[in-house]
Amino acid sequence: MTLGERITRMDSWLLDQVCQPMADRLPERFPAFDAGMSCQFGSLLLSAVSIIAVFVLTGMHDFGNMIFNVLVWCLCVSFFIGLGRLRVLVKPGKPNPLRHMLVSARIISIPFAMYVVYQALTSPPTFGTAVWFNAFSNIVFVVGLYLISCQPRPPRVRTTEDVWGRGFAPRPEGGF
Repeated sequence: MTLGERITRMDSWLLDQVCQPMADRLPERFPAFDAGMSCQFGSLLLSAVSIIAVFVLTGMHDFGNMIFNVLVWCLCVSFFIGLGRLRVLVKPGKPNPLRHMLVSARIISIPFAMYVVYQALTSPPTFGTAVWFNAFSNIVFVVGLYLISCQPRPPRVRTTEDVWGRGFAPRPEGGF
C-alpha cells in the first residue's frame, strides 16, 4: 500500500468514523452541510479578526504583508461562495458528491492546521492572540470541510400508522 492510499484511507476513516456519527446526531432541521457552512463562515470571521489583530499589533507599518493577507482572505471568501453554490449537488438520500470532490482539500487542510497550531504554541507573547485566532480559524475550517463532506440523511419516511391512523373528518364544503 502506497503512502497516498494510506492517507486516503485515514481521511475516509476520519470522515466515516468520527464526522459522520456527529453529522447523524445533528437535529433534523440542521443538516451537516449547513453546519459545515456555518463553520466555514466562522473560519472566515476568525481569520479576519486575526488579520486585523496583526495590523493593530504591528501598527500597520508593513503595507505589503497587509495586502497579501487581505488577498488571501478574499481567496477564502471566494472558496466559501463556491462551496455555497455546490449546495444543489447535495441531496438527501443520495451520495454526497462533495465527499470525493473535497478529498484533496481535506487532506491538505489538516497539516496546515497542525502547523498553525504549532505556530501559535511557539509564537512570541505579543502576537499570541492574533496567531491563536488564526489557529482556531484553521481548526474550524477543517471541521467545516469534513461536515460538508458527510452523507446527508435520507428523507424522513412517514409510517403507515401516521397516514391511515387519522380519523376521517368530512370537508366543510362537502365532496372529496
